[in-house]
Amino acid sequence: MNPSLIRIDNRLVHGQILEAWVPFIGASHIVIVSDEVVGDLFRETVIRMVVPQQIEPHIYGIEEFSLGLAHKKYLEETSIILFGSIDDLLRACRLGFGFKALNIGNVHTNNGVYHPTPSISLSEDNVKGLLSLTDSGIKIELRCVPRDRPVDFLRAAKRFGNSKKSRK
Repeated sequence: MNPSLIRIDNRLVHGQILEAWVPFIGASHIVIVSDEVVGDLFRETVIRMVVPQQIEPHIYGIEEFSLGLAHKKYLEETSIILFGSIDDLLRACRLGFGFKALNIGNVHTNNGVYHPTPSISLSEDNVKGLLSLTDSGIKIELRCVPRDRPVDFLRAAKRFGNSKKSRK
């Protein structure tokens, strides 16, 4: 089993990550994969300030992370790999980032039509993209913190598909 947590959370590093997920998996690294954050001195500095000293923060652009060997290293170690959006993760996958399980904690889209949990709002394109991941064998759970009961994305997506049919 992969010791890392691959997570989509538009807030990236915040209290749930530091106080719940880091101790839950025993993470030694937090990896942020975001073209918006890499090179943004202010955001990088804030992230490095809030991450505890015993945890190594790493910040990569999507292409650098996905095409290089970085992603393989962090998948073998106990790491939390954070993406800020579904589109960023899908792009990383197209560039070669492979993994077996995904956690979605907090995602809000302006054109959200489906709300499987209070902290997640998905567009139809988001649902289609995530379904393409499940088609390739990736297990996706929706869960904010470890103590929450995980919601299986595939089951939730079926409910979304059924509700769309009933609206027609």
